[in-house]
Amino acid sequence: MLEDRFSVSERRACRAIGQSRSTQRREPPAPPDEEQVLRTRLCVLARAHPRYGYRRMTTILRREGFCVNHKRIQRLCRDEGLRVVRKPKKRSRVGVSTINGARLRATRPNQVWALDFQFDQTSDLRTLKILNITDEFTKEALTIDIRRSIKADDVVEVLDILVARRGCAPQFLRMDNGPELTANTLRDWCRFSLAGTAYIEPGSPWENPFVESFNGKLRDELLAMEVFETLAEARMLAEEFRTEYNTFRPHSALGMRTPAEFAKMWTDNQPGLT
Repeated sequence: MLEDRFSVSERRACRAIGQSRSTQRREPPAPPDEEQVLRTRLCVLARAHPRYGYRRMTTILRREGFCVNHKRIQRLCRDEGLRVVRKPKKRSRVGVSTINGARLRATRPNQVWALDFQFDQTSDLRTLKILNITDEFTKEALTIDIRRSIKADDVVEVLDILVARRGCAPQFLRMDNGPELTANTLRDWCRFSLAGTAYIEPGSPWENPFVESFNGKLRDELLAMEVFETLAEARMLAEEFRTEYNTFRPHSALGMRTPAEFAKMWTDNQPGLT
């Protein structure tokens, strides 16, 4: 402006406003290359979620506004060395949990809740017992309750909290034959709540596949990656994982939607449902 208005040299104009001539001559930085931006974002995602594959990353990047397809993301992941180590394929078996001779399948939210336990430990080698409850239809993680020990009374307490939060009891509980889940305390709760029980055959975890699948993801993406110093820390990180699982993590069985998105879509498509 000084050069144009007063017809002075660059040297004099810079001296007048106290600006270095090298700063004046410096070219503005070029906008970042789209490919490099995409690679950087992929590396950030991979560090935060090392067990996410290229298809799940593609869904997340599209959600963030990137115009990409899964083949391009697969190539970039390969170039950046962001491969997920494949696990050996497990044998698939058909579950046989039945009600009145018919195989039980959830057809709506809150129809079948699946329960199961996991174990881990804090850094002082003290045991952590984890109660996972999922909705078989929406695939939502309803709770990840972590305590040093969990008895039948504790299971009932967690179920009461869930019923209050969801506004209704499930039609069925699918679970194994552990002592906490076959105790009279839980059977009484089911009778008073009008909830049926769908026990799987002893030693047949494949008959409770949805919560077992969730157990694997929890183990793979949290328990196997974090060292818990205290029980409070384990609870906090587990709740963060549950929230992310329900609202951020695309689920392949739901058409790469999150469980929360799928539940909302199902509710919106049911006329007269509140």
